[in-house]
Order: sequence, then structure tokens, then C-alpha cells
Amino acid sequence: MSLAIRPAGLEDERTPHDWRRAELLVLLGYLLLAVALAWRIAADPAARVPSNGFDRVQSDIYLNIWFMRYAATAVAHGHLPALITTAVNAPHGVNLMWNTSMLLPGIVLAPVTLLSGPSVSLAVLLVLGFAGSAGALYFVLRRWGVSIAAAAVGGAVYGFSPALLVAAEDHYHLQFAVLPPLIADAVLRLAAGRGRFWRNGVWLGLLVAAQIFIAEELLVDTVLVCVVLLALLVLSRPSLVRDRLLPAAGGAAIAAVIAVVLCGHALLVQFRGPLTETGSPWHLNHYWIDPADFFTAPGAVLLHGHFRHFVVATHQWPVEEMAYLGWPLLILVVAALIAFWRDLRIRISGVAFLLMEWMGVGNHRIVVHGIHYPVRLLPWHWLVRVPVLNQVLPNRFPILADGLAAVVLACALDRVLAEIPARHAWRVPAVAAAVALLVVPIIPRPVPASTVLPPPSGWRAALAKLHLKAGASVLYLPFNAAMTDRANPMEWQAMSGAPISLVGGYCIVPDKHGRAVMCNTGRTLTPAQHASVRRMTWLVLDKRGRTGPSRATMAAAISAWHPAAVVTAQRPGTRLGRFLIRFFGPPTVHEGATLGWRLPPGPVADTPAAATR
Repeated sequence: MSLAIRPAGLEDERTPHDWRRAELLVLLGYLLLAVALAWRIAADPAARVPSNGFDRVQSDIYLNIWFMRYAATAVAHGHLPALITTAVNAPHGVNLMWNTSMLLPGIVLAPVTLLSGPSVSLAVLLVLGFAGSAGALYFVLRRWGVSIAAAAVGGAVYGFSPALLVAAEDHYHLQFAVLPPLIADAVLRLAAGRGRFWRNGVWLGLLVAAQIFIAEELLVDTVLVCVVLLALLVLSRPSLVRDRLLPAAGGAAIAAVIAVVLCGHALLVQFRGPLTETGSPWHLNHYWIDPADFFTAPGAVLLHGHFRHFVVATHQWPVEEMAYLGWPLLILVVAALIAFWRDLRIRISGVAFLLMEWMGVGNHRIVVHGIHYPVRLLPWHWLVRVPVLNQVLPNRFPILADGLAAVVLACALDRVLAEIPARHAWRVPAVAAAVALLVVPIIPRPVPASTVLPPPSGWRAALAKLHLKAGASVLYLPFNAAMTDRANPMEWQAMSGAPISLVGGYCIVPDKHGRAVMCNTGRTLTPAQHASVRRMTWLVLDKRGRTGPSRATMAAAISAWHPAAVVTAQRPGTRLGRFLIRFFGPPTVHEGATLGWRLPPGPVADTPAAATR
């Protein structure tokens, strides 16, 4: 039995020309809706980026801005981005494969970045993420025999789902969920023997390789979904898979070879090269789904209620609340499973949806109405220690689970229409009205936007007058600027295209034991650096009774950072400004609000140093 089971009588009277025109209208509709959701950003993409409603741009956004500029700069110089770079977190550098560097989008959108800036490229990526994800599932549903109208609804539910809307507020790499439906489709086509195995294998290998350079996390989630789908397919139709086992294995081998050829070097750098790491920098127990999340609308949908109060009460992150799909669609999935259990598409997609949502609860103890449920009842409790999976954030499974729910919805629509005789004129309007009621709880609202902070006045002029070599390392003080004056030198470097390297930054690096940690923390800084960072922060915050670091401590910290120049936006009359002038001497440059010192090579003495000017 074929995996694609389409009720007879649907679209039989349409010509291929009608189909093509209808499908173009569907894709155009996705694109227009994506632009409408991103209009706040599209109105001024050079200065506006997504926001989760807070009064500041989140560090993840600045990180993506930086990586977009990094990839474009490499392309402008005629080569691909290096996988190990000291352009940030100098002098140690970062391994791009352990960070959300989105290398493939950065390379593809390099012309946009070079012409208009990295935030414009990210605005384009945001629109493509919505429209492309919807279009990808639409394409898959059509291949599974779903009618144009039903596939259009299914694609929209996935591409503009609450999970992707939440991801759009802070996580570009998750919001661009275009390839997972195509990967799952290729895997199922191999298993079911649809199409030539070698062609499916080549296509699958290319998709996997591309996803590795977009977001490895989403690839791991997709592989998990594919394993669940395959297991359900084998249980449902063992003969279907058994009879096609050898061709499927051949296609899988072809896919593996292509993925290794295209990504082998990058994966070797990631797992055997410099700056490799283990574990996760995040506290994974903070990333889980509370049962109430399934029914509490996030701020990303139009009808969201008191969402902010809810996340405060449950101690969760607003940009990590992706489980909501609304009562109507949850009920539909269960009802469709019962009513259309014999439809293989609905069966495996619906059961996989329920399993993925269940696993998304994570390894967190669940309390419902005062009843404590043991964690051993949770599937993730038994998987959380499996290598690779032990770094996965299970609360993000709903991104792909929503796609499975969309498949159930689309297939169920076709089955309902097939069950109602065509002589009833009310058939289509009634089903359309029911669909409208189903999606009311998940109607999206436009993505919130914030304005990126411009560099301090004189930033570009000061860097130019320091006459630094290309790639010279610059230390911006205070070191943890984002915690004091909400500045972010990574964003200034990226937005201005300054040809410098930054000491420190916002990134993931290994500590001295090889465990993954965040930059600029006590686990990555020397004692002198940590003490200097803490005390300079006190100066910026003007804490009474607190003084700056001693001259010896500051000298040891500067020698460890080994910058070619030091820059600050703290004016000479501020406490930090006075401290830096006492330590380094008069600034080499003073442009607007920016002070800069060009440092001589060699160790920094613990006596007043007159910087070269």
C-alpha cells in the first residue's frame, strides 16, 4: 500500500494549468503573509530587528548580526568563512560549528549584507523562514496526495505556527525551518520505495548537508522525528518497508556519503579540531514544557491574554514557550486519529505528534492539580543521557510537532470532504468555516521589533585614527558592556563593518576542561581578568565604596587579553574614564563619546603607561 492515500474525486476535473496557477497563488499568499508579519522590521530593516517585547535587543540577535557580517566579509575576500576565528573572543577565538553561526544563510545572503548591512539580510531570512517553511510542507503534502486547498492550510499552520512565531523573536536558526519537512519526506520516500532510490538518496544527502550549516540542533530534532516516523511506519506496514529494505539502505548510504563529502571537514573541525567542547552551556533543566504551556497562548499570537504573567509565575523564558497550539487543533488531532486511523498519513503523523509533544516535557517533574507525576513516565527521562541527545533542548520539539499536526489537519480535511457527498452545496463552506474556527486561537500577530543601538558617537572615527592593522584585536571596556550600558560591541563591529577583532564577546567556548561555557564568565577568564571586569563594572554602576582594580591586577588582565587597542564610550569625567586615563595615560584618540588607546606590543607594566599616540 502506498504511503500517499488520496480520496478519489478531489481535483479530478482540474487541468494542469489550473493546478499550477492555484499553487502559485498559494505560494504568493505565503510570501505576502510573511512580509505582513515582518512589516515592523521591513519598514526599516537596516535599524530594526525582532524583539520579544523587552526594552532591549537580545544578545542572540546581535550574535546573528555578527555572524552575517563575518560570512559576508569572507565572501567579499574570495573565500568561505573560516571555521575557527579570532575575530571575536580574541585572542582565543571561537569554533563556529559550536555556535549558531548559520553559515549557509550567511554565505547565500552575503550580497545583501555587503550592499545593505547584516540586519537587512536577517530581515530577508525572517521572511524566507515563514514563507519557505510553509511552502516546504505544502510541497510535501502535495506529494503525499493532499489536495491544493488542504495542503495550503497545512502549510500555513506549520509555516506560521506559534512555535515559529516565538522562534522569530530571538532564534533565526530555529525559525528558518524550511528543510525539516523536506528531509522527513525524503526519508519516508526511501522507506516506502517511492521514486528512484539513488535520486532520493542524493536529495537527502544535500538536504542534510545544508541543514548542518544552518542549524545542527534542528537537524538532530528532525532525525529524532524521522526515527519516530519510521518506527511507526514499520509497525503499521512491516511488509511495505521489508520489501524495499535494500533500495532504502542504498539510498541512505548515498545520502551519508554526500553529507560526509560536503560536511566531513567541518565536522572534523567541530569534534576533533581546536576549541572542541562537550556538554551544553545551558542549564537543560530550565528548558522544558509545563502542561499548561499547551493551552497558554504566547505573546506571538493575536489572542494571547496575560502571557507575561504566566511565564513569570512558571519561571520560564518567553522566547522558549513554543508548545501552544490551541485547544481546537489538539482536539482535532485526537479526533482525526480515531476517525481516520486507517489513513496511514494521519496515523503516523498524529501519533508522532503526540510522542514529540510528550518528549518535549523533558526530564522535569510534572505537577498537575497538586498531583506529582514520576519522571520515569516521561520518555525524555530515558533519553536524556544518550550522547548528542543530552545537549538537546526538548522544549523546542513543538517546532516540528506543529508540522505533524498540520499534516493531520490537511489530510483530515480531504477525508472529511470525501465523506460528504458532492451534491451537498454546503459541504465546502461548512468545512471552510470549521477550519477558520480551528485556527482562530493561533492567528499570528506581527513580529515585535526593536531598534538596534547605534555605535557611540565617534566610534568609526576613533577606530580609523588608531591606524590599526586589519584584524587587530580591540578591547572594549567595560568588558561586559551589555550588562552595564546595554551596549554591544559585536553589533557595532558588524553594523559598521569595522575590520577589527574583538576581545571577548557573546559566544560559546570550551573552558579549561573542554566543557561548553559562555564567553566572559568566571570559567573563561583568569582571576585577574575576572577581578578587573567585576571592579570596572562597579565603577560604571557608580557603586559607593567600590574601587577599580589595582594597577597590578589590571596590568595582568590586559596582558592576558593582549589587545592592540582599548576603546571605551565612558567619557573622561566618568569614574571608569578617569580610571582608564590614570592607567593608560592620555587617550590616543578622543572622538565624540569614544576614547581610544593604541597599546604598544609586549606585556603591560604595572606602572602608568603613556599609550603611543
